[in-house]
Amino acid sequence: MVHELMDARRAVKTAKANRDEEGLAAARRAVDSAKRGLGERGPVWWTDGAPDLNRHLVKNTPYADWFSAMQSSSE
Repeated sequence: MVHELMDARRAVKTAKANRDEEGLAAARRAVDSAKRGLGERGPVWWTDGAPDLNRHLVKNTPYADWFSAMQSSSE
């Protein structure tokens, strides 16, 4: 899919340089298709219903005990 995306991006560049509106539209569709195939566009696939804890201190998450044990074992 990455190769398809790069080919499509090169096709966009070529179509722009040649002022080829039909080719540009086709190349942009190819870019979109490749990006969807790679998961960069479309519905998100990573939503599993779990809470997003990225912006929490570890002491305020369910991982607090585990983290504390990791700290103790590394000392």
